[in-house]
Amino acid sequence: MLDTSKRTAYNEDHEAFRDTVRKVFAQHLTPYLDEHEEKGIVPRETWKAMGEAGLLCPTVSEENGGLGLDFGFNCVLCEELSYLGSSAGFTLQNDITANYFQRLGTEEQRQKYLPGMVSGDIITAIAMTEPGAGSDLQGIRTTAVEDGNHLVINGSKTYITNGQNADCVIVVAKTDPSQGAKGTTLVLVDADTPGFERGRNLDKIGQHSADTSELFFNDCRVPKTNILGGEGRGFVHLMEELPQERLGIAVAAQAGAQRAFDEAVKFTKDRKAFGKTVFEFQNTKFTLADLKAKLQVGWAHLDWAISRHLKGELTTDEASAAKLWHTDLQWEACDTALQLHGGAGYMNEYAIARLWRDARVTRIFGGTNEIMKEVISRSI
Repeated sequence: MLDTSKRTAYNEDHEAFRDTVRKVFAQHLTPYLDEHEEKGIVPRETWKAMGEAGLLCPTVSEENGGLGLDFGFNCVLCEELSYLGSSAGFTLQNDITANYFQRLGTEEQRQKYLPGMVSGDIITAIAMTEPGAGSDLQGIRTTAVEDGNHLVINGSKTYITNGQNADCVIVVAKTDPSQGAKGTTLVLVDADTPGFERGRNLDKIGQHSADTSELFFNDCRVPKTNILGGEGRGFVHLMEELPQERLGIAVAAQAGAQRAFDEAVKFTKDRKAFGKTVFEFQNTKFTLADLKAKLQVGWAHLDWAISRHLKGELTTDEASAAKLWHTDLQWEACDTALQLHGGAGYMNEYAIARLWRDARVTRIFGGTNEIMKEVISRSI
């Protein structure tokens, strides 16, 4: 269990919410972790249970069916989900897509989607990455060509979280390829739209319980009223959301690092070698001491970043630095903890194996850590 007694970013309401999250997870998520991993997807009934408990999209306004809470509540859920060791796509809906609808949607769009997203009846995804365009979103090739009062979408997307479950996808497409980034638009595509097809649920190294898919758009015709935000403003809208998206990744990474550390402490204090516990060896104690110091720094920094974001002050370069630092720490903690498990760490029956697998991608998605360094360098 995460120790939050020294945290500074949260208040009593956040911690009361954390208690609810833990109770709901204990009933609806923890007993089914292995099942979700094996099936490669979290079932819709679990989404419904999360929605009924008030754990989906807590920042959505009350008039749109939500609780109207601050982003700190999202962070609480994100920490607990990551510490648990689940890669369910709740946080993508909570931290990313809900904000697009809340901030950019028309009244009709908000009323159509947000109440269902809060209840768990509607699952969403955002389709940015393509086979030939990852961190460089200006290189996308999917097009949305105007045809009267409609847009005709053609292209493909890959590595899309919630892709198999999604009822609605926010598609990043070029409405005017000649304008480069300025010709990018966000378009809503419902899953029952003719021409929309899901590919396979991708076979990943880790994060197996997150359904991650290929999506295809073949003459997919949608009304122009499905544009989310301004036409030609898609790239700007994406950049506006980056601080929150990257902060969310940092939050999950820090909690994952803490879980890996806790697993290593528990294992080394129990496992014996040469007549004493593995923990008693100086190398083990010093290795864990080093990690504990870095985790202490990490939690302090994370609270600073969360507090700045709640005040609307977290910049893109600060969020990028948080994503870079915390995901690097997560990988160090998971890899070190696995090593301290010895051969047991390589066995899937131990939690550290899953934590290690799931950690590898966090330095890639949300913009690779190499790109984070490029973004940070521009602020120097």
